[in-house]
Amino acid sequence: MDIEINEELRAYIDPLSEDEYAALEGSLLAEGCRDALVLWGNVLVDGHNRYGICRKHGIEFRTVQNTTFRSMDDVRLWMIDNHLGRRSISDYQRGVLALRKKDILQARAAAAPAPAAPADAAETPPTRDGGAPAEPARPAMATREAVARAARLSTATVAQIEQIQKAAAPELVAAVKSGTISISAAAAVATLPAEEQVVAVAGGKDELRRAARQVREKKARARPADEPAAAGGGEGEDDLPPESTDVAELQGLVRALRAENADLKRKVANLTVALKEARGAKAESGM
Repeated sequence: MDIEINEELRAYIDPLSEDEYAALEGSLLAEGCRDALVLWGNVLVDGHNRYGICRKHGIEFRTVQNTTFRSMDDVRLWMIDNHLGRRSISDYQRGVLALRKKDILQARAAAAPAPAAPADAAETPPTRDGGAPAEPARPAMATREAVARAARLSTATVAQIEQIQKAAAPELVAAVKSGTISISAAAAVATLPAEEQVVAVAGGKDELRRAARQVREKKARARPADEPAAAGGGEGEDDLPPESTDVAELQGLVRALRAENADLKRKVANLTVALKEARGAKAESGM
């Protein structure tokens, strides 16, 4: 079978870093390709990096068909869920993927035909207890809270990622992805004009911190004394709230730190499993 590479699907998930790619290549050379590549017909859905490395070094691989796909959106949703559940990705990437899933599901709900309305209210069946009929179900992931649960992040962090996607210059997005600036600091810098964002990125980490701090201080000065601050504090020492930070901001910081702690525990668990598998494979090869 001739495997077809869809460039949109290959670029749908952020590529591996150089270190991650080198680690994968070393694993495939040492152990072979143990996981089957996932296809939809001839189209490669999962395993683009493995496929390229296997072809480069002549490593044998297996393929498996996913017969549940009915559309490209089905493929995208599967890719999102697969990476959210399996791959060690950054909080920013996780938030972006969950927001993409929300957009797909909401577009589907909007395109679905509306249920036929009864001729008049008298024909509307009552509920089992005789009360008024229930409200129609909301589309999946219709709320920021639902997106946050899917991404295993705080709602404040999801809101910050939405701000970055909406207003951040490409250079600022790249800085977030590389870890040069945290999500919350980037969300603050993203409120600046695009030209100022680019200048801040060019100035490096210290300049980005300074720009984020200035934005927060300006917002704090402009806020009326009796107006509560928005929740969603920082994620690192460059994001420490200013002296005017109130309880709501501190609560947002706690939520973000808890989400980060949960993510670290998940990463440690994944590394533990990977180490056990590697030791098992090494023991088998040495027998």
